[in-house]
Amino acid sequence: MSTTADVPRSPVPVVAGIDVATAAVRVVCADARGRVLAQGRAPLPQPVRGAGGHSEQDARAWWPAAATALRQATAELPGGGREVVAVAVSATSGTLVVTDTDGEPVGPALMYDDRRAADLNAKAQELGARRWRALGLTVGPTAALGKLVLCASRALPGRLVLHTPDLLGLRLTGHPVATDWSHALKTGYDPLAGEWATEVFDAFDVPGRLLPAVQAPGTKVGTVSAAASAETGLPVGCRVRLGMTDGCAGQIATGAVRPGQFVGVLGTTYVLKGVTRELVTDPAGALYSHRHPDGWWLPGGASNTGGEALADIDPARLPGLDAAADARGPASYLNYPLRREGERFPFVRGDARGFVVGAPRDEADEHRAALEGVAFLERLALERVQALGVEVTGPLHAAGGGSRSALWTRIRATVLGRQLRVAERAETAFGAALLAAAGTLHADLSASAAAMTSPGRVVDPVEGERAALDESYGRFVARLRARGWLDDWDA
Repeated sequence: MSTTADVPRSPVPVVAGIDVATAAVRVVCADARGRVLAQGRAPLPQPVRGAGGHSEQDARAWWPAAATALRQATAELPGGGREVVAVAVSATSGTLVVTDTDGEPVGPALMYDDRRAADLNAKAQELGARRWRALGLTVGPTAALGKLVLCASRALPGRLVLHTPDLLGLRLTGHPVATDWSHALKTGYDPLAGEWATEVFDAFDVPGRLLPAVQAPGTKVGTVSAAASAETGLPVGCRVRLGMTDGCAGQIATGAVRPGQFVGVLGTTYVLKGVTRELVTDPAGALYSHRHPDGWWLPGGASNTGGEALADIDPARLPGLDAAADARGPASYLNYPLRREGERFPFVRGDARGFVVGAPRDEADEHRAALEGVAFLERLALERVQALGVEVTGPLHAAGGGSRSALWTRIRATVLGRQLRVAERAETAFGAALLAAAGTLHADLSASAAAMTSPGRVVDPVEGERAALDESYGRFVARLRARGWLDDWDA
């Protein structure tokens, strides 16, 4: 396990963030300045995916993996873990499991991408249409709401239906804990009204006992028990605070936590997330919002394109292709590198397909056009949120694997006409640690982010390429409009 080089000689207060991802549990321990002093990792069994959209995981592995990762991390700390004063858990959105009252799963977890409740979710969309419209939210095929209805039929008296962090919170404290309004959003919690969508659950005959109390992320919900301390290395009495979903925690890790701040995450797909003071709804349905721990809102959307545009390229060749594409300058043709069927952000069209206008002159030209196409999509996304009345201030925070490419980052900055601030850390576990620090090491989340996140590397637009890229972007948008894919924007 790696740690920073400047580990203090004597223990200082530390917080721990836990990320329960699909394939592994990761733990990060950081001090009040954001220095990562220890880390841990333990694998999880791969989900079992089958017919009918089923996607399950053996949830009995969650707690042992979390305990193992925590033991690894706490053993690395100068004080052996006794300096950890708070812990928070983040996980994938929409994963549920039925447990007994001790938090022991009685069946497999229904994963975030399980589609078996698609019909129930479609019915829930109808039953709560007015509520979802006010939230700007769509109950999609994989939403946890329908999975909760399915789980309710198995949840005999004395059993619980828990999100992943709820289960770990129970095991850490020794008692059931409230859920946070981020993990509960797609399960049917209304963060605008501050209540569960009871009209929907009543129609499905879901017992009220299965709808837990909901509190803000960062809220203290208990302390580490003696039993959990023995398994994890965390000290007895360490505060347990609520986390957020993995996407929200990753945003927080970049430092984009105040109104006007946005982050563009360029991973396999492109995701834009930010902070607004008021709830902003998108009539086209491409954008939806989580609730910020401090009561603001976190609008965001995820595209179906991004780093996948380079999926067929041997990673070892990318530095050479970047250098060649950098030397040749702006591409001679357009490429919208959508490799899947349909687009979901910044516009929603199931019939959208990738396209090219023209042909590459050489391999460097082809590579450059793919990078520019994703950057054009990012600009369209920012223009969409601004058209909805959202203020975007300062540099755009940049995260994800694509942000490691210096060329791609310069292209993005030039297409956007604004600076990009490349985040030093954007891990979910680090974001969870910031939530653990809010109210513990620092007054609130904004103070945690200010003290614990790095300002990052600033990348400026290349002024000599602005005009050519602006002209190409105009042609890109014109082609989208000609295909009718932006019609909903003008409705």
